[in-house]
Amino acid sequence: MSTNPTSIKNDESEIDESEIDESEIDESKIDESKIDKGRVVVSWTGGKDGCFACYRAISKGFEVSHLLNFREIQRRGSHDISPDLVYAQAEALGIPLIHKDFVSYEQEFKKVVRNLRDSGEKIDGAVFGHIDTHKNLVDRICGELGLELIMPLWQRNSEQIINDLIDSGFEAILLSVKADLLGKEWLGRKINENFIRDLKNHNPSIDPCGENGEFHTFVTDGPLFKNKIKVMESEMVLRGGYWFLEISKFNVEKK
Repeated sequence: MSTNPTSIKNDESEIDESEIDESEIDESKIDESKIDKGRVVVSWTGGKDGCFACYRAISKGFEVSHLLNFREIQRRGSHDISPDLVYAQAEALGIPLIHKDFVSYEQEFKKVVRNLRDSGEKIDGAVFGHIDTHKNLVDRICGELGLELIMPLWQRNSEQIINDLIDSGFEAILLSVKADLLGKEWLGRKINENFIRDLKNHNPSIDPCGENGEFHTFVTDGPLFKNKIKVMESEMVLRGGYWFLEISKFNVEKK
């Protein structure tokens, strides 16, 4: 197993379209000339949306102080990922991770940000990878904390997001799939140039980003990663109407 990085974690992801001028963003690289936008935390589940939102925020000049990963105490969600895996991602990215269990996501998120500020951290904004949900929640969280809400993927076309993700050099696999829509053979499937076509051929009603909970992903590599994650051993498990790829062994490899 990989070693745990230092720090902490949380969940969820979004950004305000008014903050993002699409014409200024080169999806293939980070524009290092855009600096001093402020220090931000990123809501992090380990999946593609939060990771890509983080990348786009950095490309606009925001500095990421921490990844925040939250795990619900009372039930295991379909997007839950082993803490070892999300810590491995944070280590590969070189960004501190804060992982917290929660009863109320909103209250725990606010508590973590306030604790960071109390410890001397300057936190100006929060990045979320939401595409079409949870806007009221993150508006409320950021409003109460006085944070800039950054949602780079908000209401963007799902196919375009997937194509941009691939073109930018990210690698992601399906870690859970809704059993009545996608069979277990989809587990571990890479999101590549054939993904949207194969998904449409299988069931055209499925959103290419899994925005309706059809599937959830895990990012193994990308332009922000100093190292990449390779799955070595895993098991397919059916639980709560979802097939899960339970990863029991992985390596973090130098690029």
